[in-house]
Amino acid sequence: METLFRVKVIKRGSRVHPLPRAATSIDPTFSYGGKTFTVDQYMAAYNASGVLVIKDGRILLERYAMGRKPQDRWTSFSVAKSVTSTLVGAAIQEGRIRSINDPVTDYIPELKGSGYDGVTVRQLLMMSSGVKWNEDYADPKSDVAVAGSVVEDPKVNPIVSYMRRLPRANPPGAKFNYNTGETDLVGVLVSRAVGKPLAQYASEKLWKPYGMERDGIWVTDLGGHERGGCCMSMTLRDYGRVGQFILDGGKAEGKQVVPDWWVGQATTPQLTSGTRERGYGYFWWMPDSGAYEARGIFGQSITTFRDERLIIVVNSAWPVAGSRELAAARYAFIAAVRQAAKAV
Repeated sequence: METLFRVKVIKRGSRVHPLPRAATSIDPTFSYGGKTFTVDQYMAAYNASGVLVIKDGRILLERYAMGRKPQDRWTSFSVAKSVTSTLVGAAIQEGRIRSINDPVTDYIPELKGSGYDGVTVRQLLMMSSGVKWNEDYADPKSDVAVAGSVVEDPKVNPIVSYMRRLPRANPPGAKFNYNTGETDLVGVLVSRAVGKPLAQYASEKLWKPYGMERDGIWVTDLGGHERGGCCMSMTLRDYGRVGQFILDGGKAEGKQVVPDWWVGQATTPQLTSGTRERGYGYFWWMPDSGAYEARGIFGQSITTFRDERLIIVVNSAWPVAGSRELAAARYAFIAAVRQAAKAV
């Protein structure tokens, strides 16, 4: 991604958080759609470039395909939303964001007089602002396709400029509506609150203290601001470390990076998402399996089973942004990995 788009670097530190190999590895097979798959066969059939399974902080399975190597970064798409959520928690821990119940306009005053009047930070994190938004990836005229594509006012971030023109469709907090533009707004909100670029803040709060193995990169919008809702790139193991950081309660180097209550709220259902899933937290999904999940289009996911201390990372290059069949195959794979991990 860094060869195609403008990006900012999330700098790593001098220490790497260890991910040692477990004494026993797993290599499950599973059935889906009338076929039996090995791990390698699943990866080939569903364009997975990397699979990583961590239990109790140790690697049970690590596999690469499509020419990818352990040092190669892979784009997150919307998995970045869950990292942005974590940076909100860090800003709260520092007192830079006073409360998740603060009005969004306290931090982005350019939104005053728009559909975001009266919307709180928490409602943005739950994607329930009530502002009208179309997230159809196949529609070139949808909001997600055109938001921030033009710099109308050099003094106003292009995504802020676009979002403040949108009408309200529902009362704030009443209904979930998946909205990448609002996660970009949250990214702007965090950087305004802490007075730093998002990439620098992510480096200071996560990459350096927790010990990521390689610099990350973050794609920027036309205004040069990191996309809060999309497009970080990191190694497969660093995806695993993001998951482990949250599973460890948001601590790094023995210090609480986010408030002790933050991880619990962010990764448990705060409202129903209008799907068959359990609900949505603060930029984290809650699938019916009982896990919590960071998820991005084209097959990116960090799935965590809290009580089992199990993290499953999948990076993919699906031929479309998403479909029921592709998602169902991934969940069949995740279920087989979970079952194999229980035996270890």
